[in-house]
Amino acid sequence: MTYQEAVDYIAGIPKFTKKHSLEHTREFLRRLGNPAVDRKVIHVAGTNGKGSVCAYLQAILMAEKKRVGFFTSPHLVSVNERIRIDNVPINDEQFTETFDVVLKAAETMEASRWGHPSYFEFLFGMGMKAFAGTDVEYIILETGLGGRLDATNSVEHPKLTVITSISLDHTEILGDTIEQIAAEKAGIIKRGVPVFFDGSCPEASGVIHRIAFENEAPCREISNHAYEIQEVTRKYIAFSRVNAYDRDVIIQVPICGCYQVMNAEIALCAAEYLLEGEAIHEERWQEAIRTLRWEGRMERIAPHMVIDGAHNPGAVVAFVESMKALRADEGEGPVILFSAVSDKKYEQMIEYLCRNLNVKAFVVTEVEDRRRVPAEELAQVFRKYTEKRVICEAKVLEALRAAEDERGEDTDIYCLGSLYLAGMIKAAI
Repeated sequence: MTYQEAVDYIAGIPKFTKKHSLEHTREFLRRLGNPAVDRKVIHVAGTNGKGSVCAYLQAILMAEKKRVGFFTSPHLVSVNERIRIDNVPINDEQFTETFDVVLKAAETMEASRWGHPSYFEFLFGMGMKAFAGTDVEYIILETGLGGRLDATNSVEHPKLTVITSISLDHTEILGDTIEQIAAEKAGIIKRGVPVFFDGSCPEASGVIHRIAFENEAPCREISNHAYEIQEVTRKYIAFSRVNAYDRDVIIQVPICGCYQVMNAEIALCAAEYLLEGEAIHEERWQEAIRTLRWEGRMERIAPHMVIDGAHNPGAVVAFVESMKALRADEGEGPVILFSAVSDKKYEQMIEYLCRNLNVKAFVVTEVEDRRRVPAEELAQVFRKYTEKRVICEAKVLEALRAAEDERGEDTDIYCLGSLYLAGMIKAAI
């Protein structure tokens, strides 16, 4: 197949298959030769921040001259983005070659009682096969949904597990309480394997501690007492680590979301564990974090435009906190460009934005996904909670033009609500 035929085939997989058990994924990997089973795997789950923690950790390991494979989701523009080697997405030729091998294994699965792998399972198999063909020492796996039943959880012997912040999301699948969702995320914990986690939420922390204890897994809780924020600007956030060794070291995070400090701290702690006993170069770590560019997370893509992947209530709360720390809602306030998919708690997100953020106007649009919420429906929800101007444009390009017209000369545009929206805006720009 050509590259485009491979991409089209993968895009069509959800139409004729479903998610399978972990044993199904393990059989799939066995048919692929158990690729990369000898590498050091860091498995990361969480509601928000897991992609950022993975990105920081990847940058730190690369700063120490380690070769790193990274499997992440979703992609913003190209599906190749999901499979990275030293932070470079595999090229079209590598993608197609890997696809051909994985397709043969998937076809043998389909011809047997096992059935064809799902979209995510197929790409996970591609990721592991691609990594196996290189000399990467570390593989960072970001879960897709949940943790306990996620395809990435088929890896039985990771080096380390990490759990980032937990809040309500995918409640129809993972449960409708923090404790239930935490239990699903903590399903990645393996017997005897250390787990590092964000301790910001007491309800989630209690569950993670219990499951770690049951699995005799060394447990490290990282709280917001582990760092002090020193400065917040529109270009970076500076913080220091609260311990005797790093007290006077200032670290700059180039993503203007206050929640990113916790993500960076988790990555730093994880790296210290992974590289224990080796010579480390603190100044390289600082530079790696300072220069990191993680797409779709408070990313300024134009002088007056920022895109953020906030797509659930917890992430929207963090977004508003960051906007207030930046004083970005002072004066007339920004223009907010928003869209969402139907399986998210979009009314809760909208209500929080309207009640807690001063804005000049809201612009709503639709994403290109079968789960999209019609723009007019979103507009009606906004009008329920705000008297600010609400502009409805179904097409993203028209919505961008409307936001530009509305902002005037000195106002910023912030785009959020869905990573699909972030990807569409990046492609359009």
